[in-house]
Order: sequence, then C-alpha cells, then structure tokens
Amino acid sequence: MSNLLGIPETRLPVDPAAGDLAGGKDPRAVAAAYPASPLAWATLAEIALKDGHTIEGYAFARTGYHRSLDALRRGGWKGQGPVPWSHEPNQGFLRSLAALSRAAGEIGETIEQQRCAQFLRDSSAEAADALGF
Repeated sequence: MSNLLGIPETRLPVDPAAGDLAGGKDPRAVAAAYPASPLAWATLAEIALKDGHTIEGYAFARTGYHRSLDALRRGGWKGQGPVPWSHEPNQGFLRSLAALSRAAGEIGETIEQQRCAQFLRDSSAEAADALGF
C-alpha cells in the first residue's frame, strides 16, 4: 500500500508473549501471564476458530483487537496509517483483526466483518494478502 498521506508507520514494541508462544507454551497460560498481549489473544482466537468454537474465537479476537488498539495508541498511532506486517510485533494486531473479521462473519455480523476486513487492508495490504483477505 502506498502511503500517499505521508502518515508514519506504526511499529509496536516486541510483544512480551512472543517468546513463550514461539517456545510452545500453552496460549491460555501465556494470555493469563501477559493479558495485554495482542499476539496471545490472536493465537487463542485462531485456535478457537480453527476448532469450530466461533463464540470463543470472537471473544478472544475482540480482546486482542482492543489490546492492540491500546498498544497502537501508546505507539503513537492516531487512528490511521500503515501498520506494516513485515514488522513482526505488529502481527498480533493484524492477526486479531483478521480473526475478528472471520468470527464476525461466522455469526452473521456482516457490517463488522466488512469493517474489520477493510481496516486490515487499510493497515497493511501485505497482512491482508498473507491472511487471506
């Protein structure tokens, strides 16, 4: 995506849960240890959705999304602008947003599904492509 408005990219700091998740720790335990971690909640959402637990996936994704908004604002984000997928710490936010779109679609919340899919694409076309949007 070209940044025609010149809005600077938002690059989140390293998610403290990333190491534990990469090390194979139980995502539920990781989310409990790091409740502000977008990556932990995104991981839980993806697992729940994959296992057919739509409502739990929706709840996990919504939590990850809101934790992400908090982190983005702390990182200087003003409600718009690129959040690059290539910067690994941003992936928890982008994955939460994708999971929220999917879960919303599964429960028939079409407007939320479309809003989240567009927000994902606006934040990072690379993420939208990588995550199948």
